Amino acid sequence: MRALAPLAGLAALLAVPLVVTDQYALHILITTGIFIIAAMSLNLLLGYTGQLSLGHIGFFGIGAYVSALCSLGFQLEFTDRLVLTVAPKPVWLSFVIAVATAALFGFLIGKLSFKVRGAYFVIVTLSFAEVARLVALNWVSLTQGPMALNNIPPFTLGLSDAWQLTFYRKLPNYFLMIAIGAGAYLLIARLVRSRLGRAMVALKENESLATSVGIDVTRYLVLAAVVSAGIAGAAGSFYAHYVRIIDPDIFLFIYTVTMVIMIVTGGKGTLLGPIVGGILFGFIPPVLREVAGPELQWIIYGLIMIVVVFFLPEGIVPAVTRAWAARRGRAATASARSPAGS
Repeated sequence: MRALAPLAGLAALLAVPLVVTDQYALHILITTGIFIIAAMSLNLLLGYTGQLSLGHIGFFGIGAYVSALCSLGFQLEFTDRLVLTVAPKPVWLSFVIAVATAALFGFLIGKLSFKVRGAYFVIVTLSFAEVARLVALNWVSLTQGPMALNNIPPFTLGLSDAWQLTFYRKLPNYFLMIAIGAGAYLLIARLVRSRLGRAMVALKENESLATSVGIDVTRYLVLAAVVSAGIAGAAGSFYAHYVRIIDPDIFLFIYTVTMVIMIVTGGKGTLLGPIVGGILFGFIPPVLREVAGPELQWIIYGLIMIVVVFFLPEGIVPAVTRAWAARRGRAATASARSPAGS
């Protein structure tokens, strides 16, 4: 029954466009889905290895910029005679390059920062995102700086001009978002349920004990960082080709905070936690905009988050799972005590 739950959820998500036809609502669904994918990637670090990365938006932004630049083409001038010109690449190839680049940065940051722990690790990751933002802001000849990269081509699938599928409208982008999200979910689920995932959880629960039984701390943490960064880069790449314009504000700290809120309220260390938390806090702001002013929106938003964390400190998904298990246990006990069960 538990194995059928993700399939039922996927079927429900695929059926949403049959009910939701408003284009603005579809836009909210797509952008919320993009940040849920990013939150899922951060949950791999925060929930399964216990490492809080406050610079995770850096990988998201790198994926967005690399994919946009590769699809548009760019020129790097090192000297007057040394100029590197990169012709525009197909969007699907730009997507792959963006994921690989984000994963590479995840490897480098992991190798560097996993030598430290606690507050030092948080500072390293936070500094990384800020450096990435400053590079995007000041390298005007490459990124256009505050003027933003625009006219980014939409997502396109196909190997030749004769056969190409271009995702201009919101409905195809919605299904593409579902496909990327499902792929990320399956990859994370496969990883955390494997021997590698069990080693990561062991590091989170008791690092000293895990090390004593031969688990290589740095190796498994770096692996988690690489996979996490690659998925965040995929989300960033899709975001760039969906909105078709990006600027350095994509690296703002508030986006990492949003991911952390989605994970903590949904239930960190669970596969469904970021999805549930993302749906809840992805739809609250648009709903509040219809009934409250800007100041009141943030007050209500904060109060909802405080209530969820106060009454469900482990998150929504663990609380619901525990309540469901307790209910089934009571039902089984009552059945065993009844004359029919004896």
